[in-house]
Amino acid sequence: MCNDYRLLERVPVEEIFAGFGAVLATPEGLPNFEPREDIRITDRAPIVRAAGDGSGAFELVQRRWSWPAPNGRPVYNFRSEGRDLSRGRCLILADGFYEFTANADPAARRKHKWLFTLNGAASFAIAGLWRRDPAVGEAFTMLTTAPGADVAPYHDRGIAVLPPACWTRWLDPAVPAAQLLAPPPAGSLAVRQLA
Repeated sequence: MCNDYRLLERVPVEEIFAGFGAVLATPEGLPNFEPREDIRITDRAPIVRAAGDGSGAFELVQRRWSWPAPNGRPVYNFRSEGRDLSRGRCLILADGFYEFTANADPAARRKHKWLFTLNGAASFAIAGLWRRDPAVGEAFTMLTTAPGADVAPYHDRGIAVLPPACWTRWLDPAVPAAQLLAPPPAGSLAVRQLA
């Protein structure tokens, strides 16, 4: 599953949310938007979530990717099917994510690395959940779905990619998650081999 993604440019989230008539606050100051080629499990990264004050506004904060499961392993991906996803929704800002496949050369030590980007958009969001964990504080995880046609040759699960037009709907707990968490249509994602 996705255990590495990137955010190379600052996503214009204020403009996107203003376009929907929504207010976006930065209660902790503007998160670090320094270009990051690899955001890995336990790293801190920007997310957008509903503000906790009941105002209907949204907030941009930086949180840890993954919380510990009871067995101590990090929960960085979370299967979406058959779950109540009405609480703790967030948007994980990204402009690409990676999948890794076995190398055909048995002597090779490294796996092949594949970059996925959204065709026609400079950035996107990954549907996520955030929660408070006693061990690590507030953290987020990515939601997964069945793989779409673009991801299926590389992995048997896909992350839930959301174009900007779906962002405010995902953050509205009244919108059923199943309406938004379908795999993207074939050809939505560009795929490029990096290694």
